[in-house]
Amino acid sequence: MRLQVVFRYIGMVLLFESAFMLISALVSYANGIDGGFTPLLLSFLLTALLGSFPLIFVGKSNRLSSKESYAIVIGAWLTSCVVGTFPYLLWGGEFSFINAWFESVSGFTASGASILNDIEALPKGLLFWRQLTNWIGGVGVVMFTLVIMPMIGRSRMTVSNLEISSMARDNYRYTSSTIIKILMGIYLGMTIANTVAFKVAGMNWFDAVCHAFSNIATGGFSTKNASIGFYNNVWIEIVSIFFMFLSSLHLGIVYATLVGRRNNVFRNEGTRFYILITLSLCLILSLSLWSNGTYTTIGESLRHGVFQGVSIVTSTGFATADTTIWPALCICILIYMSIQGGMAGSTAGGLKSDRILMAGKVIRAQLKQQQHPGAVIRIKSNGDVQENSIVHFAILYIVIYIFIILLGTFINALCGLDTMTSFTASVSSMGNIGPGFGTVGSLSNYSAMPIAVKSVSTLQMLLGRLEIFGLLHFFTMRWWV
Repeated sequence: MRLQVVFRYIGMVLLFESAFMLISALVSYANGIDGGFTPLLLSFLLTALLGSFPLIFVGKSNRLSSKESYAIVIGAWLTSCVVGTFPYLLWGGEFSFINAWFESVSGFTASGASILNDIEALPKGLLFWRQLTNWIGGVGVVMFTLVIMPMIGRSRMTVSNLEISSMARDNYRYTSSTIIKILMGIYLGMTIANTVAFKVAGMNWFDAVCHAFSNIATGGFSTKNASIGFYNNVWIEIVSIFFMFLSSLHLGIVYATLVGRRNNVFRNEGTRFYILITLSLCLILSLSLWSNGTYTTIGESLRHGVFQGVSIVTSTGFATADTTIWPALCICILIYMSIQGGMAGSTAGGLKSDRILMAGKVIRAQLKQQQHPGAVIRIKSNGDVQENSIVHFAILYIVIYIFIILLGTFINALCGLDTMTSFTASVSSMGNIGPGFGTVGSLSNYSAMPIAVKSVSTLQMLLGRLEIFGLLHFFTMRWWV
């Protein structure tokens, strides 16, 4: 493997990231050269320098091996998280190295978990950078690959397998360059629309932009300690619900719906399943809150039940209420939603509803096979027969995903956390959600967690965002044939 070529393409990603650091420094400058200006400017210079060296000393190479393709994408993710710590470390405050690493990984993986006790103490430039990491991370799952893909010729499909699951690719029936245009066009368009909607609903422009970054990325970082609950504004909550849910749909299907193609939101089987299960669980949540007297009116129960349900199932993690005091049924539903997540091909985390649907079909097919041993039963999706390899991979992914959650729970408990905190912190990190229950509830943070727990959580965030196998391939490449 030609490491110099890998470093060249990673350098391109670092230059891209340094440009956003510069934008954040300009925000600091516009706010009277606040405390974030110098850390951001120095971070920009250092990151730009690191990104420039490989471009200066290494020539272009349009033909890459599979190993090099994987190394570029995973290396770019890991390096981005490392340089993302620079502004935090240079600013100081609550940011020790492990805290800065946790905040950076949480941002770039669009997880939204935080170690900050006082978010509002950060200068605006640093707040803007923090929100930008969410936004970059939301589309970065595909962008870091798809932007590079036209440059790496025949290797582009190898690289894309890291970022887009087979189920997600089935809904992208376009060339690579067209996929890039669709993703970026939809992503930018939704971000602008969400920003304007937040402003109209009552936010100032700065908060509207910052929260739109997190909302569309389903990241969950907020500029306020109390998250969306700070505003206590039902219209802001409605806007957030709409765009959180829209962002958790397959972006290719959103595009197809906008341009009037056949494979749209209304015809796609996976989308119908996701909408139905989300509506059903949000309704049960609301009725449980009302019947248990958590909220006195059905209106308040619906308001908080739907918001928190959508926030969790989309892996955004915004909060308007302390869900740790909710009835046991509500907590169980929210934990299930945390595990399931949104749709494949979206910015949402979790197992993905498509895999849950696939698992249900496998169970049904197995029951039919036992009843009719001689029958040939095929798994279908949207009327198309699915290859056995796709079905087997989906089931394998679910098994490994659950195993990693249980392993994380064991490690968290070994570090002294209670059972609920250990389990939900593991679920939340793996699903890129942010809040869990116990001491990492919706209105809490990870500041008091032991260093080992923070380290394991960041590893789970990366595994969840890179869909497990991408990161595993990176660490086993030397054994490839």
